[in-house]
Amino acid sequence: MRLTRYFMPVLRENPAEAQIVSHRLMLRAGMIKQNAAGIYSWLPLGFKVLRKIERIVHEEQMRAGHIPMLMPTLQPADLWRESGRYDAYGPEMLRVRDRQDRDMLYGPTNEEMITDIFRSHVGSYKDLPLTLYHIQWKFRDEIRPRFGVMRGREFYMKDGYNFDLTKEDALHAYNRHLVSYLRTYERMGLQAIPMRADSGPIGGDDTHEFLVLAETGESEVFYDSAVTDLTFGDRAIDYDNVAQCAGVLEEFTSKYARTDETHDEALFNQIPEERRKVARGIEVGQIFYFGTKYSEAMGATVQGPDGKPTPVHMGSHGIGVSRLVGAIIEASHDDKGIIWPEGVAPFHCGIVNLKQGDAAADAACDTLYTSLTALGLEPLYDDRNERAGGKFATMDLIGLPWRITVGPRGLKNGVVELTSRRTGESEELPPEAAVKKIAEIYRGAHPAEHVEMMKTRSFHTYI
Repeated sequence: MRLTRYFMPVLRENPAEAQIVSHRLMLRAGMIKQNAAGIYSWLPLGFKVLRKIERIVHEEQMRAGHIPMLMPTLQPADLWRESGRYDAYGPEMLRVRDRQDRDMLYGPTNEEMITDIFRSHVGSYKDLPLTLYHIQWKFRDEIRPRFGVMRGREFYMKDGYNFDLTKEDALHAYNRHLVSYLRTYERMGLQAIPMRADSGPIGGDDTHEFLVLAETGESEVFYDSAVTDLTFGDRAIDYDNVAQCAGVLEEFTSKYARTDETHDEALFNQIPEERRKVARGIEVGQIFYFGTKYSEAMGATVQGPDGKPTPVHMGSHGIGVSRLVGAIIEASHDDKGIIWPEGVAPFHCGIVNLKQGDAAADAACDTLYTSLTALGLEPLYDDRNERAGGKFATMDLIGLPWRITVGPRGLKNGVVELTSRRTGESEELPPEAAVKKIAEIYRGAHPAEHVEMMKTRSFHTYI
């Protein structure tokens, strides 16, 4: 994309209404525009990041054997009355009436709707196990929406639901989701720690939240610092292997890590003092097992092996897709702007022409742009007739992982400058070598199948 043909309304000054880094930088980088309290338009740059995150979530959910679908934003209130949650949910639920005077609501979550779909179409234990998920806009009428997309009223979320015959099968689904979430967050350049949490209005006894440590986190967290040494990495995982998935859960949850709602001071004090840590965390996902709470209330049964109706065991599993955009920025920025991890960057690299209109510099930038695009990469070419300092400031603000700087002086020596946004380190390379290095970086940042997917654009052509 050439910047002269792109829509990216960058702000020079910090917006007065932005209280935290991610909100401030998203507004300054032209990623979002507020339309009402807690409700935002996602402008092209922000939309690209949102879709990159969504793609990773889809890929890892399907890798784990979960099936995508889509449910509506508006739901009939009668389903929630069946489960007993319509009145219990509270004022966060936006309740409306249609022209037929029927009670409706803008969905804050989808347990009731997915249970209704299941009971309408699944009747035998032979159809189990089954996990369905979707990524959809949600609405919760927060009393004080703040912090930009971190605590908005409208938000984009992945929520999945497993249906299993037994508790043991459902707990395997729980473990499988934990593993897939670890992979998901690490691909985004995040360390999200699973912490024992409170189930809230969804219910159930088994639940973990995934939290990213950040000073602006809304939750106080208590943890053993040894948990921050754990990484999932590139290890192979068989999602059908019960013992293997349970082993990963044991590895990542055996050390103390809890939110303030479930904190146990006595257990915390058993940790060696030098490893006891108290910090703030941003919730980016949560997994629940809640047994037969919804299936019994709403008659979601299957014919069991003995021929008798059996309520299915369920769980729900959410990832805050839009919230993750803010969380990544909170975890990865400096005083110049955003620092995107390679896996979610809106463009793979930036090209800065130091002397727009110079024949050699223009030709070199065009060649770089064409070569990178031919490899399936997306460069952002700053072809504006602006001073070099302004171009560098823009690139630093929007945080692309790599920048290629092209100028007449370097071209006389046959080189361009390749700069890492994260480290600030630069090296001079022939243009073709810079292209090759960027291609190798992204090949290493994605498993082989994802590189091929990136080249063909076969998953989401709009990313």
